[in-house]
Amino acid sequence: MQMGMHSDTEHCVRAVQSKDARFDGWFFTAVLTTRIYCRPSCPVVPPKPENMVFHPSAAACQQAGFRACKRCRPDTSPGSPEWNQRADLVARAMRLIADGVVDREGVPGLAARLGYSTRQIERQLLAELGAGPLALARAQRAQTARLLIETTALPMARIAFAAGFSSIRTFNDTVREVFALSPSDLRTRAPKQTVAPGAISLRLPFRAPLNPDNLFGHLAATAVPGVEEWRAGAYRRTLRLPYGPGIVALTPQPDHIACRLTLGDLRDLPVAISRCRRMLDLDADPVAIDAQLREDALLATLVDKAPGRRVPRTVDEAEFAVRAVLGQQVSTAAARTHAARLVTAHGDPVDDPEGGLTHLFPSAQALAAVDPESLAMPRTRRTTLTTLVGQLADGTLHLGVESDWSEARTRLLEVPGFGPWSVDVIAMRALGDPDAFLPTDLGVRRAAQDLGLPATPAALTARAAAWRPWRAYAVQYLWATDGHPINFLPV
Repeated sequence: MQMGMHSDTEHCVRAVQSKDARFDGWFFTAVLTTRIYCRPSCPVVPPKPENMVFHPSAAACQQAGFRACKRCRPDTSPGSPEWNQRADLVARAMRLIADGVVDREGVPGLAARLGYSTRQIERQLLAELGAGPLALARAQRAQTARLLIETTALPMARIAFAAGFSSIRTFNDTVREVFALSPSDLRTRAPKQTVAPGAISLRLPFRAPLNPDNLFGHLAATAVPGVEEWRAGAYRRTLRLPYGPGIVALTPQPDHIACRLTLGDLRDLPVAISRCRRMLDLDADPVAIDAQLREDALLATLVDKAPGRRVPRTVDEAEFAVRAVLGQQVSTAAARTHAARLVTAHGDPVDDPEGGLTHLFPSAQALAAVDPESLAMPRTRRTTLTTLVGQLADGTLHLGVESDWSEARTRLLEVPGFGPWSVDVIAMRALGDPDAFLPTDLGVRRAAQDLGLPATPAALTARAAAWRPWRAYAVQYLWATDGHPINFLPV
């Protein structure tokens, strides 16, 4: 699927008429006769083509005066794959908006993080998405409000401010405008469920297929004790969020990921959801990815065996970079041990009555203040770690959802002890570059050789040119040929 699909009326009409769920989130159908907008897979009888107009975002539909369909709930579609496969200004802005930056810092804060003027950002977002940053953030606030209304017993006043609205009146007006229902009506219509105090349970949608084995297997096998754990079929971890700590439990289900969040401050709900979706790579388009990888006959055998693999990512880019250093030239078990020591000594404690989580992973600022001599690791790796956390702490190096992938690679390579493998594993799993590749990785090279692919880094890189821009997913398929625990869903 290409950028700007909403402008291709013929393809959009066909997708709507076939109720193809793969296109949910790529574009939205607005019906001129009913003034309602839907996802392409809406179960109702499709409208006549002459009554359909198409928009690139829910915010654009709302801005044009359309209300969300009560049947297909288009506001809960998976996000567009565009924002996680691109590194241009619009994609970086969308990742920041999903991370709540506009609500916390306003449009000037968004612009400052991206290094552009507010006018430039508004112009580009409007041109591509049909809505500016304020409208996009408003659509996100409406969806957050709906989640809180339907999944908690909180008073509406608390929900209004937790969702980011400046007043109860604005909250009421927005909910009515977007959903054609009052907040009280939304709660009445929601399925009855047991609501545990302090916990929010919701479903995270994805595009099928999704293979959970390497996704949850990798997260569970590399889990840092105290920060992460696998318990009762769920991957659980602590979250460092803008307004306070949180804990999430994520359980793979056939058609969604069950998500249970416990937050210190409800204002962090949209940020927590966004980070969990990024960690699990839920906005990927597996059909498009797998189709391209199948073009290579040797790789096709791996794809056909277990399609829908995702790239296991992270909820905290700086944390992952630190863990990548701790994992250099040591086993998975040793890396977990090193990380656990740092967590126990320097992480912020958290309370977890439902499990065994004890700490947030230490911030870069906390690690920068550690006496280097107290770190039990070889001197060269100690230098790498202290240089990295020092630059992260003082802002010389920034790793975040808005990072320019090329610039971040360049800055990381300047850190002593960082080579291509470390940089690309951070690009792949922390920054989210779908084309990051690890031709020198031993597991990748071994799998390539067993499969009949070139095994030398140069030759493998040349062969992998045909896999672009999805080489990070090819790495997952190659890694999965090994019997390492990262490739298996824990029992």
